[in-house]
Amino acid sequence: MAAIQNIKVSVDAVVFGYTSKEGLSVLLIKRKIEPFKDSWALPGGLVLDDESLEDAVQRELEEETSVNINYLEQLYSFGKPGRDPRNRVVSVTYYGLVKPDGLTLEAQTDAAEAAWFNMRNCPKLAFDHQDIIVKALQRLKGKIRYEPIGFELLDEKFPFSELEKLYATVLERPIDRRNFKKKIMKFGFIIETNEKQQLESAGRPGNLFCFDQAKYFELKKQGIAFEI
Repeated sequence: MAAIQNIKVSVDAVVFGYTSKEGLSVLLIKRKIEPFKDSWALPGGLVLDDESLEDAVQRELEEETSVNINYLEQLYSFGKPGRDPRNRVVSVTYYGLVKPDGLTLEAQTDAAEAAWFNMRNCPKLAFDHQDIIVKALQRLKGKIRYEPIGFELLDEKFPFSELEKLYATVLERPIDRRNFKKKIMKFGFIIETNEKQQLESAGRPGNLFCFDQAKYFELKKQGIAFEI
């Protein structure tokens, strides 16, 4: 029997941001159309007939938040019947990492607002977007342990304490500082510079560090097993 199908394809983006002061946050938009008018949701929308999934998610992010993402990875597909009251919609979801500092948010198209929300204080979300965020956070926690994607969330040069704090925040558990530094420095792609951090209070400033991406990819080709 021939399949009867009337399915639409959409994309949704979970964009995580991080600052030392605020911790981990997620980028949300307030919907200005039904369904779920005035509710907060993930940026996203239907894929156009003539575009790829990757182009669609980048377009939706730019249209609804004015944010462009350097690191964006496909996460999971959500297709439970009834997840969208208008149509049968399968959403191919993505997650990305950015530094919120310096980004200017501007809501357009069907988004009334765009804002960052701390992961500890997220509002109730439209559709099944809470489930999507949970899945994205699980992926982030897993991946940051075996691939150095966390450097997307740090400045180009950073005190080592900021790297420790980032991992403790994302993994939601304390970090053994001595073992963490010993373990991560042995890989050779974290470089200690001669530059000193700027302290806001009295104290001895430590050196800044940087991530040598070329060195990491060289080691990865050699079969490096990075795991924290």
